[in-house]
Amino acid sequence: MSYRMHESITDERVIEGCKLSMFSIENPGFCHACGADHDGCEPDARNYECYECGKREVFGAEETMMMRV
Repeated sequence: MSYRMHESITDERVIEGCKLSMFSIENPGFCHACGADHDGCEPDARNYECYECGKREVFGAEETMMMRV
């Protein structure tokens, strides 16, 4: 069984999130359930609560990148 994340979380979005995390003070993350952007996520964040849909499926940008491989 493969893991599925929201279709709006594209490679381009994730790569941009990783760049922001590495080269700025931003810490982006993504809700894998609804696709919402989040700020203030540690790069290795897992299962943070989404303030859009309420599900605990927010992951940091780098963690999301590793899950897409």
